[in-house]
Amino acid sequence: MTTDLETLATALYVKIDDSLAGTWRSGRAPRLTDAELLTLAAMQAVLGFVSEARWLRFARVHLAVEFPYLPGQSGYNKRPRAANTLISRFIRTLARDTDLWHDDVWIVDSTPVECARSRPTVKRSELAGWAGYGYCPSHSRFFWGLRLRRLLLSTPGGLPITWALASAKADEREVLTDMLAGDRDLLATHPGQTIVGDKGYVSKHLDAFMTGHGLALLRPSYRNHKPRPGEHLLKPIRQLIESVNETLKGQLDLERHGARTPAGVLARIGQRILTLTAAIWRNRQTGTPTTRSLIAYDH
Repeated sequence: MTTDLETLATALYVKIDDSLAGTWRSGRAPRLTDAELLTLAAMQAVLGFVSEARWLRFARVHLAVEFPYLPGQSGYNKRPRAANTLISRFIRTLARDTDLWHDDVWIVDSTPVECARSRPTVKRSELAGWAGYGYCPSHSRFFWGLRLRRLLLSTPGGLPITWALASAKADEREVLTDMLAGDRDLLATHPGQTIVGDKGYVSKHLDAFMTGHGLALLRPSYRNHKPRPGEHLLKPIRQLIESVNETLKGQLDLERHGARTPAGVLARIGQRILTLTAAIWRNRQTGTPTTRSLIAYDH
């Protein structure tokens, strides 16, 4: 790894290890600690290793000093899937530790997460019943999989606030309502937020929900409707959304997650969201200028 990546890995490990200090867990302590596990997962995503077997071979050669013990492929495969709650917890922990957390504007957006292409794979996939067919306007094609819904901060950092995976057929207005209603701590600590969305969030029910929770929804109107206040401010925000999408799909290989089970999909996507959050967190700490790709580490 380069010096920048080693610095990011060290800072992330220390942050997680300090946060877990004094935490009690039942059973025998694992030889690979939780802090080491999450740091390894983040480094795997940054360095572009989709295959866990290839990643472990690389880590044993190049990271033996930093990580004296590495489990076998089967053991390493199970640990992130069992740590989904822990991954979500530290995404929020890192986000809270940035100045971007206090921004008063959020952006809601979704992006496809393809899970299969052939019909036989769709029929035998363990994701059947959760994943479904959907349409991706940006690629002008249908896909079978999920949609990743995110709340992002409307700043050049694009910091993830919260996220959810839902079927490609799910109504994104209902998903947004569930995301907000299910995270009462988020609403309690951010009263009066403005949420920016696209035309897919046109709904009287959603407007009433936002008003009832002290939130404001800023979205474009249909052509035959009167323009909404502040609508002219929405166009520049698309650039931020596309930058985050490019980071997740380009640098972090979101579309090549390779997971075949619900727990696996959650772990792989959570790993990438954690990596993006960690990179932004470290950039804000060090004062590194934000780039289009958001992750400013040359590897």
